[in-house]
Amino acid sequence: MKIELTEVAPRDGLQSLPEPVPVGTKIELVRRAANAGFRRVEVTSFVSPRAVPQLADAEAVLAGLAGLNTVTLEALVPNLRGAERVARTAVQDWVCFLSASESHSQANANCSVTEALARIEPVIDLARRCNRTPVAAIATAFGCPFEGIIPVSQTMRLVLALRDRGIRRIKFGDTIGTATPRQVHELAEQLKDKAPEIQPVLHLHDTRGLALPCVLAGINAGFTRFESSIGGIGGCPFAPGATGNVASEDLVHFLHAEGHDTGIDLAALIDTGRWLEGQLGRPLPARMLRVSPIGTTVPLPDGLRARG
Repeated sequence: MKIELTEVAPRDGLQSLPEPVPVGTKIELVRRAANAGFRRVEVTSFVSPRAVPQLADAEAVLAGLAGLNTVTLEALVPNLRGAERVARTAVQDWVCFLSASESHSQANANCSVTEALARIEPVIDLARRCNRTPVAAIATAFGCPFEGIIPVSQTMRLVLALRDRGIRRIKFGDTIGTATPRQVHELAEQLKDKAPEIQPVLHLHDTRGLALPCVLAGINAGFTRFESSIGGIGGCPFAPGATGNVASEDLVHFLHAEGHDTGIDLAALIDTGRWLEGQLGRPLPARMLRVSPIGTTVPLPDGLRARG
């Protein structure tokens, strides 16, 4: 099966790091992701620089990516002010960010879910006038650090509201890594039943080690689009307990082992993860950065397999 992956390290991965990451490093990270085979990269955010200082250099990063035509660039666009900034760049997909949880919406955006919906309407309108694609991302789609488990019915109410506003591609964020395969399956069934026109994307965190089982459950239920982060870096700065995203290296290795086609060069991806470790000056969570590549992607001949 063909699986489409979006690399989110340049935005979601770097956003909560306390130390500034140079513009040149961010540009190189995007280019390395593209060279490894990613055709969709979430590059930055046009949120207020005061809220997320790490991403205050959005325009400079995008200027350094001029001419990179092999990749669809995405950026987070929280409000009309951000939309007016991104409209002056080459970003094709404008990602409007909302929360399924009222408490997380207040912590993350300082507004209710209803207010957040109203806030993104002018963003959607401007995107269409600029011939760009409005996309939605629903945070805490499975669980919230303040409210606990989020019922699928609660997430679906937001899905239907977004659909009614013309959104067709929606990212479902497991913000604090509490999603289970059962929840993923239930969400898939609800989407098929109530909103079959929606193109779902799963954005998983590996806090409790269930990211890859959730990916498998998602594929079995019909999902073909996922997001991941090189090295496994990332996490929402406004969600207590949030840890990194599922690592791109681990996800690609898993998908290839299961016989799926991602178009990603795993060796180049691992090389990029090790490069990023050097740039950030610390080891990163991705398991594939800790193991030898020998025997990890190609099945051993029958005669060499362990017998038990």
